[in-house]
Amino acid sequence: MTQRQQGQQKGASRRARRREAIRALRAQGRYGPVLHEVLPALVVVALVVCGIVAGLAVAYRTYGTGALVAGLALLALITAGMVRHHRPLARRRLGFYTAEEIADLDVEGLALAVSRMLRRDGWRALARPDAQGQPRVRARNRLGHRLEVAFRPVAEPLPDEETPTRSARSASSGPHLRLVVHRGTFSRRDVQWARRQGGVQLIDGTRLRRWAHGTPLDRLTDVP
Repeated sequence: MTQRQQGQQKGASRRARRREAIRALRAQGRYGPVLHEVLPALVVVALVVCGIVAGLAVAYRTYGTGALVAGLALLALITAGMVRHHRPLARRRLGFYTAEEIADLDVEGLALAVSRMLRRDGWRALARPDAQGQPRVRARNRLGHRLEVAFRPVAEPLPDEETPTRSARSASSGPHLRLVVHRGTFSRRDVQWARRQGGVQLIDGTRLRRWAHGTPLDRLTDVP
């Protein structure tokens, strides 16, 4: 094999590793879109801005300063309305939810909200169903701590769920910590179950609303 062929193989191998790394980062929500994904939106924005500027210029030449002022005022009102309309969406993407928004979510939406709240608190989080199709969130922080979040009305394992054991939690492949999120109130039996398991934190409705409002997770639980 010639040096040129060896160089080509090494280059292809580096590109393959880079593609795999990018896929992993995107799966964790840590890699932004590439140019060809945002280019259509940029073109539309540029056309809209050019159209607005051209329209204001025509209005000014045709009707004078009054038309220009009226056009700018209308544009300001439209912009303010759009900002107010999209502000809740931007707030939720940053991991902040109101109590009403949390109450209206289904289980999949709650898993997405929890993953955003974890990212807000400095975790790398990914919402993905488990082998049984149940919503789960798995996360990792800068200190290497792993976290798994489960969602169900009670903390006691369901008949078809595997009960976590200490050996499973201590294995290198398993989560270090576990959260069970419930929008209601946990029973005494749930609390006793969590204590027996060890490493399990219960997030009831009150704690969940505080967390969604902006209180960091480490102030609500023993999670580091």
